[in-house]
Amino acid sequence: MEFYEVIKNRRSIYAIDSTKTLPEDRIIEIVEYALLHTPSAFNSQTGRAVVLFGENHDRLWQIVSEELKKIVPDEKFPATQEKLNGFAAGYGTILFFEDSAVVQSLVDRFPLYKDAFPAYSLQSSGMLQFIIWAAIEAEGLGASLQHYNPLIDDKVKREWNIPDSWSLISQMPLGNPTAPAGEKEFLPIDERMKIFR
Repeated sequence: MEFYEVIKNRRSIYAIDSTKTLPEDRIIEIVEYALLHTPSAFNSQTGRAVVLFGENHDRLWQIVSEELKKIVPDEKFPATQEKLNGFAAGYGTILFFEDSAVVQSLVDRFPLYKDAFPAYSLQSSGMLQFIIWAAIEAEGLGASLQHYNPLIDDKVKREWNIPDSWSLISQMPLGNPTAPAGEKEFLPIDERMKIFR
């Protein structure tokens, strides 16, 4: 697809299944490429990713369910579980992290920018997530971006032996799309952009 088309077509796809239309190795290749080439402040490369397939993917969504069951009222939990089952129906999840140790080292080395480095880190993470999401779209997969952190952080770190300095940012369940995204509404562009010539 043309780059603009990929940007336009990249949407939150919630209806996915585990039909493998793209080899796992191709998804790994996309994540590796994005980690190498995503911009970061001072080339700090703070982004981290964990790719889960099969039983590991299933276990993540089981962890999310277990943790949400502790805080969601019983009468509302069936709807929550149904939503989680939709994410688990895919065949993989990418976990996005930022390495807080690297961010702290930047704060220590460049104190003039100390208040900005956490924001720079999140900006880089957003770019990493978008690059991977767009690349997945270009390959014909569906994905969405979820945020069950910090609720699941400790269990995720224990389950997959994640370094303490890695801070969980988001989760991206992916799979074969079984239904398109809904219509997208746009605010008027003149309310969102100003041009001065």
